[in-house]
Amino acid sequence: MAGTLVLVQTLNGLQFGVLLFLIAAGLTLVFGVMDFVNLAHGVQYMLGAYLAVAFYGVVGNFFIALVLALLAALAFGLLLEFLVFRHLYGRDHLDQVIATFGIILFLNHAVKVIWGAAPLSLPVPDLFDGSVVFMDGLRYPIWRLMIIASGLAVAAGLYLMVTFTRFGMLIRAGATNARMVSALGVNIERLFMIVFGFGTMLAGFAGIMIAPILSVEPGMGDNILILAFVVIVIGGIGSIRGAFLGALLIGLVDTLGRSFSVDILRLAMAPSPARIVGPAIASMLIYLLMAVVLYLRPTGLFPARGR
Repeated sequence: MAGTLVLVQTLNGLQFGVLLFLIAAGLTLVFGVMDFVNLAHGVQYMLGAYLAVAFYGVVGNFFIALVLALLAALAFGLLLEFLVFRHLYGRDHLDQVIATFGIILFLNHAVKVIWGAAPLSLPVPDLFDGSVVFMDGLRYPIWRLMIIASGLAVAAGLYLMVTFTRFGMLIRAGATNARMVSALGVNIERLFMIVFGFGTMLAGFAGIMIAPILSVEPGMGDNILILAFVVIVIGGIGSIRGAFLGALLIGLVDTLGRSFSVDILRLAMAPSPARIVGPAIASMLIYLLMAVVLYLRPTGLFPARGR
């Protein structure tokens, strides 16, 4: 295995990990603070990408489109919270799963009606087009580095907010015991609304950042939602630190496993069966990792205090 290939795939794993973190951070806050199972979180990631494409078509500037798409994603998330989700707080998790699954079906069909079923694309901003030369024979796209940098910046900002601000204190307290926070006079409904809107913006931001790399199409948030749930199970429900470390771990394990599983298995078996067994094992690695974590630490690696 060439060292340059390992480095490239490691960077790809970090990029995938920070993307998962942007989605899982909002999901773990909603789940941890509100005890609300939101299967529709993935469609908010999809809507962020679609809104960015739509606004870019109007204004022709990526960064203006990004800001407008974030504001629109926030407004749409708050509208959903007001019309649908707040009526499900305190209900059985099965009710929440069924209702939010219905929203997935509705919104996936809605984007087909509005934008069509054909995949759309968003161009990479001219400022970050091209690639960086790390060494001879190794060039890496600047935009992927920007995704890594933006994810790390968001992670640092979330850590500072959750650790050192009053709002962060309320989030941590809500993740530990929401009923006690409400009993102490905090407007828990408003707290829930802010947390939900914030989670929507993070998911939308992830969709916007990945849109120049992947096709923007209906259902693009469904598969990544499953991985986001794996992240919060491994990291610990309600924990930003757990979501960050769990996302990086999943990103690296999945990317490196898919890239090098066949080469590693060739050390122990013939090339032909290695090519068959390797991809099968690689596709299961993150779920095997989740099973091991659940067996050793049922609450996750870094659960919120009180869980």
